[in-house]
Amino acid sequence: MVIKNKVQELADLDKKHFLHPTSSIKQQQENGPAYIFTEGKGIYLYDINGNKVLDGMSSLWNVNIGHGRKEIVEAAADQMSKLAYSSCFNTFSNEPVIKLAEKISQITPGDLNTTFFTSGGSESNDTAIKLVRHYWILKGEKERKKIISRKKSYHGLAMGATNTTGLKPFRDFSNIFSPDFCHVDDQSIDALVDLIEKEGPETIAAFITEPVQGAGGVHIPSIEYIKECRKICDKYGILFIADEVITGFGRTGKYFGMEHFDVNPDIMSFAKGITSGYSQLGGVVISKRIHEELINLSVDTFLHGYTYSGHPTACAVALRNIQVIEEENLIENARLMGEEMLKGFKWLQHTQDIVGEVRGLGLLGAVELVKDRKSNQRFEKPLAPLVVNEAAKRGLIVRSVTFEGQDTLVFSPPLIIKKEEIQEMVEIISDSISTVKQNNYKKELI
Repeated sequence: MVIKNKVQELADLDKKHFLHPTSSIKQQQENGPAYIFTEGKGIYLYDINGNKVLDGMSSLWNVNIGHGRKEIVEAAADQMSKLAYSSCFNTFSNEPVIKLAEKISQITPGDLNTTFFTSGGSESNDTAIKLVRHYWILKGEKERKKIISRKKSYHGLAMGATNTTGLKPFRDFSNIFSPDFCHVDDQSIDALVDLIEKEGPETIAAFITEPVQGAGGVHIPSIEYIKECRKICDKYGILFIADEVITGFGRTGKYFGMEHFDVNPDIMSFAKGITSGYSQLGGVVISKRIHEELINLSVDTFLHGYTYSGHPTACAVALRNIQVIEEENLIENARLMGEEMLKGFKWLQHTQDIVGEVRGLGLLGAVELVKDRKSNQRFEKPLAPLVVNEAAKRGLIVRSVTFEGQDTLVFSPPLIIKKEEIQEMVEIISDSISTVKQNNYKKELI
């Protein structure tokens, strides 16, 4: 236990010097940090006050193999003792990045074959945007600049990634409305065709989609929808980008989310689960066909890169992380525990009258809260943030999504989770919902 004065000192320094990502600045100043974490073990995190919390979000959808894995630490230390970092510009290379690129070509679907490495998901999607536009320039079709993405999508918060993100508040935040980015109804094939025809197929570079919309509320499209999107892209000569930043590396019960739909993208972006958060790494993998065209058409330097593209330590961590995922059959565990999690959500639906639609694919799930199930009427004030707060008091971290009229709890626990831990998570949510009903909405619900 850390003495109280030390905790307060750290909290005061946090408020003064640390601007938190995706957080309430006012709340930070009023209340200080919600947690100051000091240790992670398995599916649990421990804070400076000695509190133990179940990490129902894998921190940020990414700690797939769980916290505190010594083998990952050893892999990083071993690589750092030999070559912590070297540049990959000007065709310089290193052994871990070469081996990781080969491994990615083996595990990704279709003919995805060649990888450009980044430091995370936003950089990956920015890279995908720049790459497809560069591709069309080389092909002599410079007018193909537009990127189509789906409403409720989330593709990151770098400049290009923010423009593709279909959640409008993220674009409103800094008045980012660049030309040549279009957002289409997230479930309608007709709307996609209409938009392509309206904008002109000859002006569209790519269509980007998450296999499952994560931060937008864990929305799972139908198999037919994704298949039709692929067919439409083929019909109009549009490149198909799969954003697997959240869904990759076992999260959905398959190696990559697109495998559920039997659809092979032209380009795939990834991050998060490739290192389980133990190091910063992302990337974009392109098909063999596109790579060959780039080779044949390129005459000048490929003028895109990041300082840490191909970072040897991060790549060594990724290789060991993937080895753990495969050796411990965590993809299959994600499938099986995902079924248990969905059973738990359906139990909530049966026992809690304000639980509406529940959904899940592997260890990626959502529970909607509604005032009336039949009409899908929502509460005037969303309940999900209140349930999240109550769950935190009981030792569980989950997230709420309230964009675009949603009132949803979302879940993404580590792939190592066990059945009894799923039950613990569901029971905490049930208790939290009951408390919110009793304390905050009793009159309205009666």
